[in-house]
Amino acid sequence: MGMFSSMKKPRRFNHQYIYVDERKEKLTKMEEDAKRDLGMLPEKEFSPEDIRGKFIEGTTHLRRRKQSGRRPVHFGVILIIIGLLLFLWHYLQTGSWSF
Repeated sequence: MGMFSSMKKPRRFNHQYIYVDERKEKLTKMEEDAKRDLGMLPEKEFSPEDIRGKFIEGTTHLRRRKQSGRRPVHFGVILIIIGLLLFLWHYLQTGSWSF
């Protein structure tokens, strides 16, 4: 039993792309937007993908949570709260603590 309690957690998987240059993609997007503003390129049609995730990018605490991969509330905590509420509801209905 002591053997299992001293085991370390494995490292999380963190895949970093080798052949993708995010800086270059941002620069080409900025150039394209500037050309659209100057009228050199036709107007771009509206796409919902353009606005997806903008709120999270704008706030620091949501951006940090997304990068860390944390969830706001664990599934187990929700189950425990639901169980307690069901138990309380049963007590209020019957007036006894036993099932």
